[in-house]
Amino acid sequence: MRKVLLLSFFVSCAMAWAQQVPLSWGDQGNGTYINPVLNIDFSDPDVIRVGEKYYMVASDFHFLGMQVLESDDMLNWCYVSQIYSRFDEPGWDENQHYAGGSWAPAIRFHDGEFYVYFCTPDEGLYMSKAKSAAGPWSPLHLVKRVVKWEDPCPFWDDDGKAYLGRSRHGAGPIIVHRMSDDGRELFDEGVTVYTGPVAEGTKWLKRNGYYYLIIPEGGVGQGWQTVLRSKNIYGPYEKKVVLEQGSTSINGPHQGALVDTPDGRWWFYHFQETPVLGRVVHLQPARWVDDWPLMGVDIDGNGIGEPVSVWTSPFPGSHPIPLQTDDDFNDSRLGLQWQWNHNPVDDHWNLTDRKGWLTLKALPASCLKESHNMLTQKVIGYESESVTLMSFSGDCRAGLFCIGRQFHAVGICPEGIYVETDGNVEVIRRGKYAKLYLKVTDDCIKNEHQFYFSTDGRHYTPVGAPFAMRAGFWKGIRVGLFCYGDNGQAQFDYFRMGK
Repeated sequence: MRKVLLLSFFVSCAMAWAQQVPLSWGDQGNGTYINPVLNIDFSDPDVIRVGEKYYMVASDFHFLGMQVLESDDMLNWCYVSQIYSRFDEPGWDENQHYAGGSWAPAIRFHDGEFYVYFCTPDEGLYMSKAKSAAGPWSPLHLVKRVVKWEDPCPFWDDDGKAYLGRSRHGAGPIIVHRMSDDGRELFDEGVTVYTGPVAEGTKWLKRNGYYYLIIPEGGVGQGWQTVLRSKNIYGPYEKKVVLEQGSTSINGPHQGALVDTPDGRWWFYHFQETPVLGRVVHLQPARWVDDWPLMGVDIDGNGIGEPVSVWTSPFPGSHPIPLQTDDDFNDSRLGLQWQWNHNPVDDHWNLTDRKGWLTLKALPASCLKESHNMLTQKVIGYESESVTLMSFSGDCRAGLFCIGRQFHAVGICPEGIYVETDGNVEVIRRGKYAKLYLKVTDDCIKNEHQFYFSTDGRHYTPVGAPFAMRAGFWKGIRVGLFCYGDNGQAQFDYFRMGK
């Protein structure tokens, strides 16, 4: 009963404060937070603590860079670096790897350096390291050329010996490899330590003499969190389910990271799959019972935690700070929130031709999905609008897009203002437009999305009918800027995203 009353209290406080702070942000600014703490697509998050700071990486798939985030309070995050700028493997210059790329990375800190490991389904196991999370990161090192591996996680034992846990495409089994102490080479083909239903997302932890493997099972939508433990790194491992949906609305609490605070409290990050925004990040309180972690709150007393929707903040003095979204293109580099779709063609974009503007130069393509130099960023929150001002010249198409499983765009072409839906182009207003304001609104609860244009930046006209979106290729919806065609270019003065 005490747990039920406590939860009711937190819900009442947080919902009252939510009238002032958008629900897109987990931190309510009053000592509580509402899940998701990051209402944005960070699939398969991994989090570590180094000193008093926390660091996160997540799956980026075919979007380049792998963003590294930093937080002081576990709720409010900022981008601090990207690990790589291109992926030099066949097909990555031709947009042929949708849903490929980086799957379920792991970040660890060992001997004064940050290490990040990830697998791609078609190329292999990669590693990069840096002395600072802000970079520079070492060039991607191919640890092993292999296909259909996934979800790797390194582990350095107390004696300095290194190991790697991982799964296999299709989820399972869990396999442990001995690795070189510098983390650059695997010594064996691995030992299978566990086979379970859709077992994946391996994360290591050692505590009180136990080796722990924290894994999700049961699939993304309806799964649960399992923990394996053993006194020997190769097993045999005991098993316990530690977090499940139960009676809550938080479906399939899926893979993530168990992390502590400097004063010894424990928390668990995981994602929840949603149909439009993608895989959003939740934070659960955690505690240890008989050397097993319990995540969330054991509401029904069955020894298994259930996710909380609202809870006390890890550090109650925190204040809501939004992630970076806007860019005035005044710096010498793009903001870290931006990610290219597949490899960019570097001599066809710049920030120098026109000071304070982004220039995208056209390259041939038959449709938006196949176009080069698509500059993207994640949509944040249940409701948002994104706005840009662009100029245009030449025989090309350019403008603003909203993509997921579908590819929608609004922009300028030689015939006038047009919309594109999965390769189908319709000119909706004929005429010559050298400059245009473009906007897209995203209502991810109603799943209604709408393009607009304006010639003065004040009065906007809807373009076409509202359209529905859904996440696709393992990623939530994104917005961004593009230019493709036989010749010409587009220049963008700014990009702004807000509620």
